[in-house]
Amino acid sequence: VLGAAWPAAAPGAAPLPGPAVDPAPEKLRILFLGGTGFLGPATVEVALARGHAVTLFNRGKTRPELFPAADKLRGDRNQGELDALKGRDFDAVVDLSGYVPGHVAATAGLLADHARQYIFISSVSVYAAFGESSAPVSEQSPLATVAPDVVAGVKTMREAIPHYGGMKALCEKAAEEAMPGRVANIRPGLIVGPRDPSDRFTWWPVRVDRGGEVLAPGDPDGLVQFVDVRDLGAWLVRCVEENLTGVYNAVGLNGPLSMAEFLHGCKCATVTPCRFTWVSEEFLEAQKILAWTQLPMWLPAKGRGRIENAAAIAQGLVFRPAADTIRDTLAWSKTERGTKPFRQTGLPAEREKAALEAWAARKPAR
Repeated sequence: VLGAAWPAAAPGAAPLPGPAVDPAPEKLRILFLGGTGFLGPATVEVALARGHAVTLFNRGKTRPELFPAADKLRGDRNQGELDALKGRDFDAVVDLSGYVPGHVAATAGLLADHARQYIFISSVSVYAAFGESSAPVSEQSPLATVAPDVVAGVKTMREAIPHYGGMKALCEKAAEEAMPGRVANIRPGLIVGPRDPSDRFTWWPVRVDRGGEVLAPGDPDGLVQFVDVRDLGAWLVRCVEENLTGVYNAVGLNGPLSMAEFLHGCKCATVTPCRFTWVSEEFLEAQKILAWTQLPMWLPAKGRGRIENAAAIAQGLVFRPAADTIRDTLAWSKTERGTKPFRQTGLPAEREKAALEAWAARKPAR
């Protein structure tokens, strides 16, 4: 079984042993650039369980104790420190930490004669219309751009983040130019599940589990998309094993999922009574309540274009039930994430209460 679920490791702890995973038919040498964040461990765990020889290249600052069975090389891409990679051969490179086109060009160029395949983890943010249009988005949709003078001034990941989509698009181009025909550019959407440090998905199961009246945004039929990190990690290992190349939107699911269905899925994962009050987009805008950040996963209708995923599904990307992701994320939050506050996402309780009172006050009496 490729990608079966197992308990998540606590932050800073080594991964917990999982169920038996069938060995791969061929042992491959896989280099991970990064590998200790969120998607990295979910992918490395499967690669090791399948019997592959894993090498991690990173700065050694994020959970360096992870994966003692892997070979570990140290270097900082921001500083051009790639000497540890020189003269080493790999079957595949999985680039989990590429944000600056020059960095990707340097690593892909250095490894072009020493690896058969380069998998670059990009983002659906590369699309120019992402978050701006309700039209469907496919792998052929126009990409975001960045002015050349801006690109020339970006030297670090931190400097690249304000131009995230366009910079990721240029990273894809840099990889393909260095290793033409041997690159898989993978474009995930919202990656979720246990261990997620962003809380963009976790906030909803936790909020619904708290109970009471829950502010639900926009129209109940608005669609949401996400991919469980465990499903994506397992598929990336499959991409290596099958030497996949091309461009793929790595997003869920096997059909549409509405915001109402998602929230009721969260309700079914708890025994705490709650009820949803749906408020309009216009009201949320007037209240200055932000989509995506204060109300995670939600976008206004005009920017909510469905990301097409047929190409990745045809190449073996499979999804566990959304109910499993909700259940596992809530369980992880109650145990290992703990009670730390949501600082980057979510609507503070007092702000939600005030908004619901304002919404009730503006409705005509029955």
